[in-house]
Amino acid sequence: MKLLAFAGSSSTKSINKQLATYAASLFDGAETEILDLNDFELPLYSVDKEKKMGQPPVARVFLDKIEWADMLVISVAEHNAGMTVAFKNIYDWASRQKKLVFDNKPVLLLSTSPGGYGAKNALEAAKISLPRYGGDIRGEFSLPKFQENFDVEAGKISNKEYDDALRDIIRNFDHEQKG
Repeated sequence: MKLLAFAGSSSTKSINKQLATYAASLFDGAETEILDLNDFELPLYSVDKEKKMGQPPVARVFLDKIEWADMLVISVAEHNAGMTVAFKNIYDWASRQKKLVFDNKPVLLLSTSPGGYGAKNALEAAKISLPRYGGDIRGEFSLPKFQENFDVEAGKISNKEYDDALRDIIRNFDHEQKG
């Protein structure tokens, strides 16, 4: 099984990338690739820019990565109660080359934030948007208060209750994949 994981964030210290990386590590036997959205930077999408630039090769590379995978782990970061511009921008550019950006792949959708709400607004926005573009969301998980509930040095969730909840989701996600 080929698994592609990334955070919907351009932060070099993205807590969502840390969560996505950890979640990806919990899928037994998966060949995993972790993307960094900084490798897919483009000007802000507009029809005018698209007419000038055409279809940027970097957006095609993003689509190729998704096509390679059997499943996706995406952890959406939240800016001002929505998905980040970094994520939405590559997604917008890619959708101009292929409407079903997420290629009908099974998606484990995650979110985290320093605050107690766990970026649930971005998670909800992604739950509305991704399925319209080929994201088959099969599980979701939000981790509140990242600094209190995630051990950065160990690279894993430190709160047993949250860790058990994520592991249960992944166990059920795996079961859906095998069934």
